[in-house]
Amino acid sequence: MGYQAGFHAPHGRADFLGFRKARNGGTEIVYDDGVSRRMVWRVAGAQVNEAHLSDALRQAVTALRVVPAMIAEVSKRAIAVERIEV
Repeated sequence: MGYQAGFHAPHGRADFLGFRKARNGGTEIVYDDGVSRRMVWRVAGAQVNEAHLSDALRQAVTALRVVPAMIAEVSKRAIAVERIEV
């Protein structure tokens, strides 16, 4: 079964939060504020539960401060992430 991989903030805000497969086969989380800030995190571990990750991102994108909410949501689900410089 597939899971939604990208989410836009409600109410017309430009925030985008999603996950993707990297070239090396790993999973990455991408945040873009629609103006000037783009951030990428690598998800630790070979087997990522996409249902949990999708649910965490869906919850986080509705918050006013998306990035801190995303960190909190993935932490609740014991998903380890590390920031990548882009």
